[in-house]
Amino acid sequence: MIYLDNNATTRPCAAAVEAAGLAMREAWQNPSSVHRAGQSARALLEMARKSIAELLGAKPREITFVSSGTESIQLAIRGVVHAQPKHDDPPLIVSTKVEHSAIRELLTEMEARGEARVHWLDVDGSGIVKLESVADALALKPAIVSVQWVNNETGVIQPVEQIAAICNSANVLFHCDGTQWVGKETTRLGAGGVNCALLSLSAHKFHGLKGVGCLYVRAGVRLRPQTPGSQELGRRGGTENVPGILAAGAAAREAREWLENTSARDELGALRDEFEAEVLAGCPGSEVNGAGSPRIWNTTSIGFPKLEAEAVLLALSESGVCASAGAACASGSLDPSPVLLAMGVPPVLAHGSVRFSLSRETTRDELQQASTIVIRCVNSLRASTSAAV
Repeated sequence: MIYLDNNATTRPCAAAVEAAGLAMREAWQNPSSVHRAGQSARALLEMARKSIAELLGAKPREITFVSSGTESIQLAIRGVVHAQPKHDDPPLIVSTKVEHSAIRELLTEMEARGEARVHWLDVDGSGIVKLESVADALALKPAIVSVQWVNNETGVIQPVEQIAAICNSANVLFHCDGTQWVGKETTRLGAGGVNCALLSLSAHKFHGLKGVGCLYVRAGVRLRPQTPGSQELGRRGGTENVPGILAAGAAAREAREWLENTSARDELGALRDEFEAEVLAGCPGSEVNGAGSPRIWNTTSIGFPKLEAEAVLLALSESGVCASAGAACASGSLDPSPVLLAMGVPPVLAHGSVRFSLSRETTRDELQQASTIVIRCVNSLRASTSAAV
């Protein structure tokens, strides 16, 4: 099986699996207990927190462990909004319609419940935020601005450093969804990099285990916990998932070491480009969504006009290739991706768009085999569709 669905999840690295096993065998005690065994588990947990912080260029006390990237986003946005002073009008949240559904659907729900008002920023044909629309939105005095670092469907990179600077100049909090960036590219938070107030990430996107997310909270940011309790500096109650957290720490250490070798990313990016070129040549009329804009090295979204993405994915799966139609958490939907529609992608192309995403383990041989299979499946579906018409 050729696995090209790494934006959905990555295979846990051996170090992460071993760290989780260690926690279950030897460090299974409650890290909040005052006895020596509990404090030994606490020490390992804090070492993992330090490893996550080092991956981000942050301080350990700025890292809060949660259950997922989605919970991290909820804590960031609801936590900031609920910490606002009471006014007649609900607080304003500024974001984009090309965000992951964890943000889009959250904001839609909050607006429907009267918790917040929402203002959507303008984006161009690649889904990149128009910086002038950020400046204009700040005149509305929002409580928080939330923009993703990398689009989970197209791999398009947002100018988050500039967005953070614009927000900071107006004393507005900026939250960045870094789920598809962290562990794949070098991350530097603070004055020397992306000076965001909050950043969300998920360990299973960089070869950790599912069930662990993190929220970076810059010192001084007011945040109301959504699950009250004494754990995680009072930001998030509940006994920590020690096996998952130790695995996240191990995955972060491996990712940091891998990121030191920039040539590895360059080589994988070149393989992604070769894969795209071969598929486009073998499937005339197909298009890469977001092509021409800055994209992360591991992601490509290819639209096959007049085909249904679900049919393509089933054919690929039967032929040994795993991919997704947009976000994996939206699989099963017959509607085209809201992200692609927000970019202005024609529905006939959005309906047939498939996402292929690499990991640092992906090989040239796998991509060469995959391109051959994609071309065969797409052209076979086209032939059968034409015959049916």
